[in-house]
Parts: sequence; C-alpha cells; structure tokens
Amino acid sequence: MSDNPTSEPASNPQSREMVVSSPTMTGMADFGFRAVPRAEKAGMVRAVFESVAPKYDVMNDIMSLGIHRVWKRIFVGDLRPRPHHTLLDLAGGTGDIAFGWLGQGGGRAMLSDINPAMLSVGRDRAVNKGLVGEVSFLVADAERLPLPDRSVDRVSMAFGLRNCTDKDAVLAEARRVLKPGGRFLCLEFSKVQVAALVPLYDAWSFKALPRIGQIVAKDADSYQYLAESIRMFPDQARLAGMMRAAGLSRVTVRNLSGGIAAIHAGWRL
Repeated sequence: MSDNPTSEPASNPQSREMVVSSPTMTGMADFGFRAVPRAEKAGMVRAVFESVAPKYDVMNDIMSLGIHRVWKRIFVGDLRPRPHHTLLDLAGGTGDIAFGWLGQGGGRAMLSDINPAMLSVGRDRAVNKGLVGEVSFLVADAERLPLPDRSVDRVSMAFGLRNCTDKDAVLAEARRVLKPGGRFLCLEFSKVQVAALVPLYDAWSFKALPRIGQIVAKDADSYQYLAESIRMFPDQARLAGMMRAAGLSRVTVRNLSGGIAAIHAGWRL
C-alpha cells in the first residue's frame, strides 16, 4: 500500500482548488468548500464529530475499504515506538494511534482531542482493551496545548490536521512540546499522484460516501464535509513547507496508496 518515501515531493500544476488567501487576513476559514467566519469553524467541526462519533470507526472501515488500518500500522511503525518514549497523539479521537503505539512497545501515551464525544469513545475502547493505566486523556485544542515546552518525545496526528482552523499554530505547538531530538508525524489525506485513480476517487468521495454516511451514520452532510475538507487540505509539497516554516527539520513525505494519504515527518533538532 505504500510508495517509497521522498524528501521533497514534486509540485503538481494540476493541484486541486484550494483557499489560497490567508485566513488571518480575510477573517475567514474553509469549512469544506465553504468559506465561514474564522471564529465559527471550530464549533462547526466539533458538531460534525459529535454527530459521527458513535459510528466513526465503522465508517472509517467503509470509507477506506479497510485500508486505513494498513496506513495506521505503517504510521505507527514510522513513529518508532520505544518503551522510554512518550507519545502525544493530537486529534486522537477513538485511540487507534495511541493503542497502536502501546501495542508496538511504546511508552506512556497521551490521547488528546478537542471533542469530548470522540475522546469518550477512545476512553471506552481503552477500558475494553485493559489499557487505562497506560494512556491518559486530555481534552485540548491542538492550536493551544496546555502542556510545557519540551515535554514529549513524539507528537502524532492522524486525519485531524485538516479540520483545524489554524494549521500553522498546530505545527508550531507540536514543535514547542517536543523534546530536542523528538519527531512530529502527520498522517493525512493528500494529493493523489496517480492520474488514473482521480476519477474513481472523486466518484467514491462525492457520490458514494455521503450516501453511505446517511445509511450508516444517519448523516450525509458530515461526510460531504469530510470529502470536501480533503480537497481543501494542502498537498504534499505545501504541507512540507508549512512544517519547515514551523521550525521542524529534515522534513520527509511518504505517499501511501498513490498519494491518497501521506505521512509527513519532521524533527525538532
């Protein structure tokens, strides 16, 4: 499912339409294909995830045809879990990455999410797995983390950065809380690199997913937003540049499944 990692992805002149004006200048932010007042986006995203939380894991399996599990295993492996390392998993939701980290021998994990409904599902899963003593839970905004500088060894974020209003602030916070020599890794949907996949992927995203969301989660609008938010997210090259601007070093990009998803990694030196 994975392509070879590259350190500098080539820019693509056919990149999808994106909001290119600075939200801080316009006072607006993207919510899918809509521009909404910047101050309102977080509440709108919170409502989406409150709606989908009970069916979130089931829908992830359906949306990705189960491939998200492969992506997450690769992602956790790239985190290089060690018993003496601590992990902060941002937008950790139902806990897949934190539990994977612990399962591969990682040290203490902190599962953080801005949405209590998602975090509640993660806590219930931790109880069922017998992992309550190994993971802590934090309701927090990834743009303003209530954690000290240089306090964790790894920061991960899987399929959460695109929902944040100020992505630059999230990246800066990730770097701030990392210890020197620590790493930030982001797993996110990205720019498809295989032209033949694009029409199939678009049809699945915009025609199938909202219908499936209506049937399974009784919520078509949230899955329409999720499909749109993927298209508005920075592509591989742009996100790598944002990470470097936040002060992360040795930034690399690893495309998965032809670029449908990608792992971005950077070090705090």
